[in-house]
Amino acid sequence: MAPQATPPIAQPSRPLDGLRLEASGPPGPAGGLVAEHLGLLGAADTGGSGERVTLAGAEFSGVTAHTTWGDRAVDEATTQAVTGIMAVHGRRDGAPRGLAADYAATAAGVLTVQGLLAGLLAQARGSQVTRTEISVERAGLLAVSQYLAAAGAEEAEAAETAPGGPPFTSAEGIVFELETLDPGVWAAFWRALGAPADAIRRGWRPFQFRYATACAPFPQELHVAAGSHGWERVREAARTSGAEVCALHSLTERAAEYDGAPPWELTAHDASYSGSGAPPDTDAPLAGLTVLEAGRRIQAPLTAHLLGLLGAEVVRIEPPGGDPLRGMPPTCSGVSARWLALNRGKKALEVDIKSATDRKRLRAMAAEADVFLHNWAPGKATALGLDHADLSADNPALVYAYTSGWAGRLPGAPMGTDFMVQARTGVGEAVRAADEPPVPSLMTLLDVLGGLLGTEAVLAGLLLRRRTGAGVRVDSSLLGAADVLTASARSRAAQGLTSRQPAGFRRPVPTADGWIALPDHAALPHDARHLSTAEAVSRLHERGITAVPVVTDLADLLSSGSISRDAHGSPAVPAPWRFA
Repeated sequence: MAPQATPPIAQPSRPLDGLRLEASGPPGPAGGLVAEHLGLLGAADTGGSGERVTLAGAEFSGVTAHTTWGDRAVDEATTQAVTGIMAVHGRRDGAPRGLAADYAATAAGVLTVQGLLAGLLAQARGSQVTRTEISVERAGLLAVSQYLAAAGAEEAEAAETAPGGPPFTSAEGIVFELETLDPGVWAAFWRALGAPADAIRRGWRPFQFRYATACAPFPQELHVAAGSHGWERVREAARTSGAEVCALHSLTERAAEYDGAPPWELTAHDASYSGSGAPPDTDAPLAGLTVLEAGRRIQAPLTAHLLGLLGAEVVRIEPPGGDPLRGMPPTCSGVSARWLALNRGKKALEVDIKSATDRKRLRAMAAEADVFLHNWAPGKATALGLDHADLSADNPALVYAYTSGWAGRLPGAPMGTDFMVQARTGVGEAVRAADEPPVPSLMTLLDVLGGLLGTEAVLAGLLLRRRTGAGVRVDSSLLGAADVLTASARSRAAQGLTSRQPAGFRRPVPTADGWIALPDHAALPHDARHLSTAEAVSRLHERGITAVPVVTDLADLLSSGSISRDAHGSPAVPAPWRFA
């Protein structure tokens, strides 16, 4: 498909320059995040707030986004309960736990911005899209989609799902995260600290699968080994083995170094291109556009997955032999259920990027694409001759997207993986109440939110290209995701105020046969431990309190009307937006 753009109608420097933002209705679930992000993209805020947000002006007739909590939930706490977020986050602790940060609402806010940008793109391409609907419940289901897919697979998990996991604590009490993708490095690190060989061997599998299971029941001997040495000895073991360690940082520390940068950066290419494209289908704003995705793990594949749900044709670039994660258990029809959650519906092409011939072939494909997306290690694209300067020389209209760990904003930062970024940015403090240790969640919070921000950035880049005729480079990162998630708590810390929520905040309430969740700040009028979950919910409803049962087994969600099955039989969550 040839690149598609229009001759410049205006020369905005930001995608939404010349557009106005109007909000109305009752308070919206996403708070000020939608207005903030739209303002960063150039929209003029005309005042007001609410769950309905309209963008209009310039060559656009206007798109309205309506964001609601959903069918069963009434706030963040109840959303986390009914979508399985509490269940997944609580696996490390052995019982459901609520995230103290407004994770589902934050995700819904980013999805709302995506819906508005996609609607504007559809209008610019001749469609009659005028509104989009987003619910926080659907955002929550999207956040747990990989875990949900695994719960509905044909086989059991390959690793034990039992309480336990990082971080570790040194002899003087420094709490730290450990990261490596290499079992040899893992073994060398623990040998340097004197851990027993059997414990090292038994610990690798739960460590390796913690991204998939949200828990890691390590042998206790590993925690003992870490606690037997001072921090400098731990750091030396990491240096000599090739592992990475990161001491947990507080929100106050993050606030002190925070540079105020937006969660993404858009940089227009010098060259320009003009062309035309057929209008998309009403329900597929990106129909006819092509995305080349060279992504691995979660962040970039999720970005491309959402672009595919919006109608783009996604061509996944995989190494010779295919993506090894295709076979990661549990599987459906022989394909990893988790892999399908992020990659179903994509085309695949095997490319050996170490081969000059294959790199030339990839550049030729990028010359005909609309978006090139990757999350390679820093510097790798430049070394391969596949950076934005290289690809935009052949395709001036290209939207070149890089979803990274740190976006180059923290010199000397450790490996840019989800849990390391959580550790370095104070996320562990923001997501846990004051009576819990401030440790990162083993739910992949930042990979998912980073993928959402990557999609937002690509859509903004496509819209800017549409309005100017020039290609764009867009950069997003897990660091940006962390800063978005912790914004309110970090702001409190910067002012010297209490940054953490009070003890027991969003803690599910046990019943005789399960758990219930109350809306934030609602008080439980009586002990529910002698009541069934159904009885407890009924009695609270009689008192005007909208309590909900807490989903503890994600398989229970599979019978809900919103969850479907793909061609492999793997569970598929619904698209997070509806367009009309």
